[in-house]
Amino acid sequence: MDKKLSIMVVDDEMIIRESFLHWFEKYGHVVGTASSGAEALEKLETFPFEVLFVDIKMPGMDGIELLERVKADYPDTIVIIITAYGSIETAVKAMKMGAADYLLKPFKPEQLSLVMEKVSYQKKLASRYKYLKGRLEQVTRFDNIIGQSPAMEKIFSLIPDIALSDSSILLTGETGTGKELVAKAIHAKSRRANLPFIAINCGAVPDSLLGSELFGHQKGAFTGATHSRKGYLEVVSGGTLFLDEIGEISPKMQIDLLRVLEEKKITKIGNSQPIEVDFRLISATRQDLEKKIADGSFREDFFYRINVIKTEIPPLRDRREDIPYLIQHFLEKYSQETTKRVDHVSVHAIKLLKQYDWPGNVRELENAIERAVVLSKSRTLEIKDFSFLQPPTVPFSRTRSLLEMEQEHIRQILEECTWNVTKAAGVLNINRVTLHKKIKRYNLKGKT
Repeated sequence: MDKKLSIMVVDDEMIIRESFLHWFEKYGHVVGTASSGAEALEKLETFPFEVLFVDIKMPGMDGIELLERVKADYPDTIVIIITAYGSIETAVKAMKMGAADYLLKPFKPEQLSLVMEKVSYQKKLASRYKYLKGRLEQVTRFDNIIGQSPAMEKIFSLIPDIALSDSSILLTGETGTGKELVAKAIHAKSRRANLPFIAINCGAVPDSLLGSELFGHQKGAFTGATHSRKGYLEVVSGGTLFLDEIGEISPKMQIDLLRVLEEKKITKIGNSQPIEVDFRLISATRQDLEKKIADGSFREDFFYRINVIKTEIPPLRDRREDIPYLIQHFLEKYSQETTKRVDHVSVHAIKLLKQYDWPGNVRELENAIERAVVLSKSRTLEIKDFSFLQPPTVPFSRTRSLLEMEQEHIRQILEECTWNVTKAAGVLNINRVTLHKKIKRYNLKGKT
């Protein structure tokens, strides 16, 4: 029992609770107690107990019912049943329902030690399984692209096909939709998978420096060039170059890159000797490049060179059915990173997150889950944990009446509160009776 555990003893007999408490504390474990199943569930909401010792016979909620509730809500929690000699059959039933072991009353210290050794071993196995499962998911998943919606299934089916080609790819879509993840997945499925993947955000590098970053330079080529440097086009040779926000580069840089794509050669700044390069180009943009061609800020010949295969990544609002899967993924990720036991997002909170339009797409959702996990005081994220999300505002119109504005405002508040009239009345600062009257007056109805 080298690893210290967080343990809760659930028994209606004080002497049993105190005996366990003193024994576990002697070995340095974190110990809590509860005199009933209801109290145990309440404590589990706020503290991540790893092991529960549960008496079968208790007033109110018995040990079997508590076991069932714990396994449904906290499946990783280990439950040990405490039972008398006459209840062996019930103990066996409990183990079939997910209990890890049982302890007979009256018990001796050596029996408790044996049970704790089993618990420690089970924790090690579970930890190892979780690690291997995570490694397997990393190998088999499309580089953490998550989704089961028809829109994403279409992307998944395209990736293996376009990965086999060396043609240039243009990924379009709003900010935060995961264009770089798709680019990495294409690279991972290509014949270049074991060679470099280099990503450059063209919008984040000043145009004056982008040439040096891409082509490299010789020592003394310009002020500050104190040593020779390879550019990314040389370093990535054999692999895949991902140019994000390609719509931001200047017409001159477009000409330089067009020449590279056609000749497969580069020339370092300050040097006249060409260097052969071999790479696959994947570009991405959130802009309408055809509009930029029309206004003269983007070259048509360069556009056709980078746009051999075009794939649009859908915004999150067009694949809302993927939101619960993304929530679970980010919840697990940030629970591990922050070492906080936040296991669940409530049904009402998930409904709220599915209704939100996510202008920042998957990146905004990830940030929202991370923030909620960091600030959470319980194991379940509720609507209040996402109060920082701003609901879409209704455009102001001078033609709308005051009654129409009030109706729309009440509808929005009701939807934010998942039609909990008491909560909505509190937000609106009116009583429930008044709110019910207004709901009836405006014939407001929740979504079914």
